[in-house]
Amino acid sequence: MTSAHRPPALVVETREIEHVDDLLTYASPDEPLAWLRRGDGIVGIGNVGGYERGPQSTWGPDPVTPADTWRRIAEAADVDDPVGLPGTGLVAFGTFVFDDRSSGTSRLVIPQTVVGRHRGRSWVTRVRPADTELPDPVVEPTPYGPYWSATLGPGTLDPAGYQSAVRQAVDAIVRGELEKVVLARDLVGTIPAGADLRRLVRALADDYPDTWTFAVDGLIGASPETLVTASRGVVTARVLAGTIPRGTDAHDDTEASTSLAHSGKDLDEHRYAVQSVLATLGPHVSHLSADPEPFTLKLPNLWHLATDVAGDLADHASALDLVAALHPTAAVAGTPRDAAVDLIRRLEPFDRRRYAGPVGWVDGDGNGEWAIALRCAQIGATPRPAHEPAPEEAADRDTIPVVAHAGAGIVAQSNPETELLETRVKFRPIVDALA
Repeated sequence: MTSAHRPPALVVETREIEHVDDLLTYASPDEPLAWLRRGDGIVGIGNVGGYERGPQSTWGPDPVTPADTWRRIAEAADVDDPVGLPGTGLVAFGTFVFDDRSSGTSRLVIPQTVVGRHRGRSWVTRVRPADTELPDPVVEPTPYGPYWSATLGPGTLDPAGYQSAVRQAVDAIVRGELEKVVLARDLVGTIPAGADLRRLVRALADDYPDTWTFAVDGLIGASPETLVTASRGVVTARVLAGTIPRGTDAHDDTEASTSLAHSGKDLDEHRYAVQSVLATLGPHVSHLSADPEPFTLKLPNLWHLATDVAGDLADHASALDLVAALHPTAAVAGTPRDAAVDLIRRLEPFDRRRYAGPVGWVDGDGNGEWAIALRCAQIGATPRPAHEPAPEEAADRDTIPVVAHAGAGIVAQSNPETELLETRVKFRPIVDALA
């Protein structure tokens, strides 16, 4: 991984290939790198560098940012890309922690090989250091391994503890300390060692095709929320805040959607989230616009209030610069941001690590697609209290730890039982996929 020193130049070559049916079959079974939506996207194989930043105590006084590191890598790369589609040329997959005080690690991973598909066209990209001869990796599909299932149970914050945390958050809001905070709870468990993790990715992609399905450095999920997309000077985002479970039949479902659209509590929660995105993007984007009213977004298990935001890039910011500016939004932290993050640190007895952090990809021109890591599991993440370093422990050869989180936006009108129910609904995608 790179440091503050100038990284070695990379040679990048993209070529169009015959149609690829199932991108995931090209990914590594135990370390999949993938970004998929409706069957299109990119998968990565191998690793030739990137960026890594661990806990804050190791950063030093002036840490090199992911955007700065990526600009240097991209400027030094020799790229041959006649295909010119989203995801071709030099690409890195990224996953970043929610909180800078986290004991987790933020990473950009440059694959040695990328296989992609976009609107009926497929390609392969090969990347190598200019001063190193590497054998060409094998680029061919491999069959999925056997089915497997996880064991999951209550985590550090059980249902009763979560409701207590919600009550404390409401008290803080009523006292005027903040207007909104997003509180999460956790589930913990194990998966069998040697499990083909592509099966988890495929289950999420099949059940939730309209979400961003991702697998980056052990973080696997299907997020409905776009943090930011930058594509040839156009910037877009989709803000989600305000949730209600789907109805049990068509009539109940319509009533649920209507109820959400007119819920004062949910509309307030949503407004905070939209305002935070508009305020943060403003310095970087011209002609910035947002839907005048949120619409109800239907997913297989719930309804969200959603607002689409769009504008033209007004400076030379890359997708990574925009990610750094936006994160954490009010949709996953709260309002005001600093007060909300401080309350999260006090009330959540665990380290979120990459849950609710940015996840996505960036190319050599600064274009990219980034989501918020929701409806996800962190594979290989040993549960531990917030901001506590990982202890030395013997590896279990038979199982791999897994932790999942789900949260809800808390405002003055929040009811602890209702917020707990919302987290149960939000756990459903990842719990069903792990079953």
